[in-house]
Amino acid sequence: MRDWLAHRADATPTAPAVHGVDGTTTTYAALDERVEEVAGRLAGLGVGVDDHVGVVCETGPSFVDLVHATMRVGAVLVPLNARLTVAELTERVDRADLSTLVTDAEAAERAVPAAESNEVPVVSLDEDAGTRDLLGVSPETYDLPALTPNDVQVMLFTSGTTGTPKAVALTATNLAVSAGASAFRLGVLPEDRWYDPLPMYHMGGLAPVYRSVLYGTSVVVEGSGGGFDPERTVEAMHRTGATCTSLVPTMLRRILDTYDDDPFPDSFRFVLLGGAKAPRTLLRDCLERDVPVAPTYGMTETSSQIATATPREAREAVGTVGNPLVFTDVTIVDEDHRPVGTDETGEIVVSGPTVTAGYYGDVASTRESFCTHGFRTGDVGYRDENGRLFVLNRADDRIVTGGENVDPGDVLDVLRNHPMVSDAAVLGLPDEEWGERVAALVVGDVAEDELLEFLDGRLAGFKKPKTVVFTDELPRTASGTVDREAARELLEAAPAHE
Repeated sequence: MRDWLAHRADATPTAPAVHGVDGTTTTYAALDERVEEVAGRLAGLGVGVDDHVGVVCETGPSFVDLVHATMRVGAVLVPLNARLTVAELTERVDRADLSTLVTDAEAAERAVPAAESNEVPVVSLDEDAGTRDLLGVSPETYDLPALTPNDVQVMLFTSGTTGTPKAVALTATNLAVSAGASAFRLGVLPEDRWYDPLPMYHMGGLAPVYRSVLYGTSVVVEGSGGGFDPERTVEAMHRTGATCTSLVPTMLRRILDTYDDDPFPDSFRFVLLGGAKAPRTLLRDCLERDVPVAPTYGMTETSSQIATATPREAREAVGTVGNPLVFTDVTIVDEDHRPVGTDETGEIVVSGPTVTAGYYGDVASTRESFCTHGFRTGDVGYRDENGRLFVLNRADDRIVTGGENVDPGDVLDVLRNHPMVSDAAVLGLPDEEWGERVAALVVGDVAEDELLEFLDGRLAGFKKPKTVVFTDELPRTASGTVDREAARELLEAAPAHE
């Protein structure tokens, strides 16, 4: 089986594949030629079947090229969060067993030392990145691999529930079935243009790149450098005639706060809203403005969507993420992993062909993540009499802020490394803008500004506490564990900082 882009370019060579926000359009034939050149350069680096190619760069056309080029040479794509620190990247590069790391000028300052400390060759997409330029690599011929449905195509890191980075291995079958199930739920039109503002090191930003090739539709790629700008995004959606997009609640909230009415173009069919639980105030605002929002619930481990509500369903039952997608089985179980009844809460467990076979190189975590009924999501929810799914909260303490997963243990470890901090507790607080914000209750003789400065370079920005409260001692239960509800009360009384 040839790679997906090769099939698509042969079937519809003149159809638009990628639109740039600058108005440029690339056909599938032109994209195929561009990818063939990148694949040759990867081969020139010695990249081949089953090699792991890391990518640390911002979203853009070059990232799209790399997605398809790795599939073409039979390698595995390993996108890494471009916002991570050197230490965080170093750990992930090591765990992913990379053969090559590709970066750009913006991320090179952190990506290069992370690669070099693991003795991984690194190349850049930009000439001024201070390392070897990919464009300077002489292309070489390569043998076309015999791709099979069970070949791993991509590995994406998730923080999991323990703070230890875990690489989720997703196969061609996982990705293809997920694309088909999403299409069955939301529909696909020949003229669809998926506006993609999410970073491609997350499944939400990467999925449209794979799916557009399978559908024969096009994707609009917005460079993620410089952060999210609601006015720029809405203007680009109108200019490119976008019909769909994926947003996290924080993004949609900023867009609605910037405009008085429905800001989306007339061509728009829906906003796929996921990455974090959407506040009901946001959903009601969408209904009042007639914004076609499709709340969705998914995970990296399930190749994206598990359940999705159509805009009509979102109006009928505010707060639901809809029914499970076709081929996906969702079971709500109790603490003993036994199914519970309708409207009863429990852990959400998922099975089906979109679910990963496990975490790369981590048999123990893989074993712990599955039970008789499938993959344990760690989320608590229930299903109503119509089969619709409602997601309530995490079974563990993981924080989801602005669509990014934060494990409190990551933050706690760094806080405790400060010489003047003797103890701390970290948890998430509700936040209208970010969904949740990281908060820390700290025991120590140190100024807040000094502590936050200490965290710079040790934690990614989204992991840094936005609420810090100092106390003489942590509240504890009779058994000696931190009383999280008492800690929450102390933190909720304090203001958040920028």
